[in-house]
Amino acid sequence: MDQVDRVVLEDIQEILDMDWITNRIALGGWAETPEKMAAVAKAGITHIIDMTWEVDDQPLAEPFGIKVLVNATDDDFQHKPAELLQKGVAFAKSALQEAQSKLFIHCVAGRHRGPMMALALFASMGWELDDAMRLIAERRPIVDFAPVYVDSVREYLRTVDMTHPSKTAI
Repeated sequence: MDQVDRVVLEDIQEILDMDWITNRIALGGWAETPEKMAAVAKAGITHIIDMTWEVDDQPLAEPFGIKVLVNATDDDFQHKPAELLQKGVAFAKSALQEAQSKLFIHCVAGRHRGPMMALALFASMGWELDDAMRLIAERRPIVDFAPVYVDSVREYLRTVDMTHPSKTAI
């Protein structure tokens, strides 16, 4: 991490609940205030997957030019449909094709729904579920992979063409 990145990180860490899983993908809790969204923008985030139903990030992100996918779902520990995960994966993969993009995946606390979405993304890019779960949990220790959400990701993976997955460097 260079000095500029370190200064930005120190400046926003008091405001924003966000952990970098890779140098381009962050995971965390919601950015429901103008101050938090300003911190998201300052961190270089260009795209957000919002897994909450509680607050719509779009009005807060718009002034910063951040693209938002509202992929709202309840944190009800019920099975999540493959379509929900596919919608997020498609948005994330499209975002990550842009060379300078950075993606923030979040739910309210960054413990369940956001990590489930991140897990689906990593797995769709060729990561083994256990390896992806380990990486995500190491970088964001608060993560709690609910078994029903992991099963939802497994079922999602059965619906997509994984005949030629390539473990993408992200």
